[in-house]
Amino acid sequence: MRTIKMIYKLLFFLSVFFFVSSPLAAQTQNDTKQAVMKTMLVITIIVVALILWFAVIYSEKNDNEGKAFKAPLIAFKNWLTKSTPVEKEQEILMRHDYDGIHELDNKIPPWFNLLFYGTIIFGIFYMLKFHVFSDGKVQETEYKVEMEEANLQKHILTESGALISEETVTLLKDAVSLQEGKEIFMKNCMACHGAEGGGLVGPNLTDDYWIHGGGIKNIFKTIKYGVPQKGMISWQTQLDPKKIQEVASYVISLHGTNPPNPKPAEGQKWVEPADSIAKPKS
Repeated sequence: MRTIKMIYKLLFFLSVFFFVSSPLAAQTQNDTKQAVMKTMLVITIIVVALILWFAVIYSEKNDNEGKAFKAPLIAFKNWLTKSTPVEKEQEILMRHDYDGIHELDNKIPPWFNLLFYGTIIFGIFYMLKFHVFSDGKVQETEYKVEMEEANLQKHILTESGALISEETVTLLKDAVSLQEGKEIFMKNCMACHGAEGGGLVGPNLTDDYWIHGGGIKNIFKTIKYGVPQKGMISWQTQLDPKKIQEVASYVISLHGTNPPNPKPAEGQKWVEPADSIAKPKS
């Protein structure tokens, strides 16, 4: 019996915890759903706890010790069930007789009526909440909210450059981006390619010839992964994708300029494929 009592106490404290925490946490729509689920869990826990408590009462009904304490609970149980004792079944025995089988006129127990009317009250509040005082399009509204949140997250990721890769990168032509790219170039690339991109240790970046391919995607990839065998490090650990896009766009803006003492052409002449010309992003 001690085990049952301990289980009952544990269920009681759990129900109190969920009951207190649920309303405090309900600040958003998802939190409201969680609060409803927790409330239903509390009700379930309380019902299980009552069943266990009644089990304790039945197991100790012949024990005189603590009878005064249990009396209200026993009275509550009797009211909740209102079952007719076996010795009084003759009072509710109906006249029907089916081959010796008799029918009792038992009343519906109050606990069942409470559940039944409780569902009706819950249904009324549900209808008022979601179909009268709202637009009534519950799933559609939730879908729109989630789509707006997803688009916002996508916008944030796009602006931060987290979604930029060698497959999705686009050419930037706005002055701000090119200036940012120039600053990165002067700080990190000038030592090998010259201040004006004419080439020193590294190749000339102003002509039509490219060792690892021209165009925004190839240049982005070269900067990102580097060319270790020729001494160019991978910059992806030092520059985020957005900055690599900016410096790659700045390198392309150097095409056709005439730096002093340019390095001879290296690699193959690059011609941008007609079906893969990157659209400028302003």
